[in-house]
Parts: sequence; structure tokens; C-alpha cells
Amino acid sequence: MSTLHIDHVSRWFGNVVAVNDITMSIGPGVTGLLGPNGAGKSTLINMMGGFLDPSTGSVTLDGQPVWRNESVYRSVGVVPEREAMYDFLTGREFVVANAELQGLGAAEAQRALATVEMEYAQDRKISTYSKGMRQRVKMASALVHEPSVLLLDEPFNGMDPRQRMQLMDLLRRMGADGRTVLFSSHILEEVEQLASHIEVIVAGRHAASGDFRKIRRLMTDRPHRYLVRSSDDRALAAALIADPSTAGIEVDAVDGGLRIQAVDFGRFTELLPRVARERGIRLLTVSPSDESLESVFSYLVAA
Repeated sequence: MSTLHIDHVSRWFGNVVAVNDITMSIGPGVTGLLGPNGAGKSTLINMMGGFLDPSTGSVTLDGQPVWRNESVYRSVGVVPEREAMYDFLTGREFVVANAELQGLGAAEAQRALATVEMEYAQDRKISTYSKGMRQRVKMASALVHEPSVLLLDEPFNGMDPRQRMQLMDLLRRMGADGRTVLFSSHILEEVEQLASHIEVIVAGRHAASGDFRKIRRLMTDRPHRYLVRSSDDRALAAALIADPSTAGIEVDAVDGGLRIQAVDFGRFTELLPRVARERGIRLLTVSPSDESLESVFSYLVAA
């Protein structure tokens, strides 16, 4: 099991600050790296993979510096977003070349190609590959030495739904096996389905870290929205609206139930069952309607 530590890392290009004083740790399991375009995700991944040196701060893997340390490459696999590849090679030749850089051979390359289900096209030139096929052969080259740390920058780009599901299943298995997997994606649904932990980067800064549902609950300055259905919605609404923990209540005329904005999360979660019990109202459904990763992300970006 390996852990990456990013300690007060900044990186600038001329007068442009791409990453600004970020500190975080990426451990075993699957971590999603989120941020708007231009937030600094690719720059951060390149520093984690040893392709770019921090302007200030340090990136270490199990205590060892990543930059200019060839030994860490035996433990790290990187799938970059950029499409630059050796198009004149076949997929198999490309993966074999990467295997040989690790002191391995054709057998390990063949295993990696099978892992990403690219055996059927391994003898075709990369120049004939679709974007999704290119992504998978890059994945094979990153997996050829069975790294304990895998860094992927927008790995699902260009993949069809079946390919996406296959890769998501592979990453889940790797995380469950104790490997450290970090991937960036602009498709929030994929991150929500796959990542047990998220790191959010906004404008080069570290905006949030952890389980996105817990992050949402810590946002006490944002109204929490709930959908509540009960045996008497109107009586429940009349009792709740007078309390300062609620900022607004709407009756959903189409689907039924109440849409409630709670401005005091702790007080509201105590108030709702107490009011229902005192008035003999049966609660049928109580579900948060803004604890999706999309809502958390939009709150953080707008902050």
C-alpha cells in the first residue's frame, strides 16, 4: 500500500499560477480529482507522476521524493490526457516498449492488453485507433508493471458506455485490492459512482476533501434541501414554517410532498421528527435533494 503526500505545493508558469499552495494525501482506494477546466488538475497529476517539478513544496511517495527519482517509477503508472503517442507502432509494440523500460517483456505486455480488452486490435497501428482505443492502450502501458499507484487524467474521454463500465470495474477492483488510484474527470456521475473519496481543486487551490456527502453536510452556510412526504403534508408545513431553521417550504403539486429549505441543519433534523410525533403525523419519506456530487461541486465552484 502506497500513499502520495503533496505538501504545500505550488506551480507557476511565468506569471500564471496553475497550482497554489496545495496540501493533501492520496492513499489506497479510488480518489476522484474534481475541478473546472483550467483549475490545475493536470498540472497536479503531472507533479504527482514526476513529470513536472513543483515551484515550491514537495511531492513524495511513501516518504521518497517523486521528482528526479527513477525508483518511484516502478511503483507509479500514469495515463495522461494528452493524445501524443507513437502512431506508427501497433498497440502491442507500444505496450511492449513500455514493458521493456521496466525491465519486463512481451508476456507482461500481453497480460496488460488483455486486462483492458485490447487483444483484438493489438496488431493494428495506433494511427487507426479511435480515441477510446487510444485511451485503453495508454492504460495498458501504465499497468504493464502492475504499479501500486495509478494516476489517470480524464481516462474516460472518448470511451463508449461499455468501455466506460469495463474501466470503472477495473479501477474499483484495483482500489479494493489496496492500490492507490487517482483519476480526474469532468463527468460528475462517473466520479460519484466510482470514487470513495474526492479532492476538489478550484482556481489552483484546494477547495475540499473527503466524502462528498460529508462535505455537503459541513456547508452550514448553504441551505439544505429536503423532500419530505407525510400523512398530512399541509399540517406538517404549517408547523415547520414558523421555525427559524427553515427558510422556505413548497408543496409539490405534481409529485406530492414538501420541498423544504433548512438553514440550520442540526436544528432541523431534531425539529422534524419531534413536530411529526407531537402532531400525530406519519413521515413517509425524508430524503436530501441536494447531496449529489453535482450540487456539492457547484456550491464549491460558486463559493
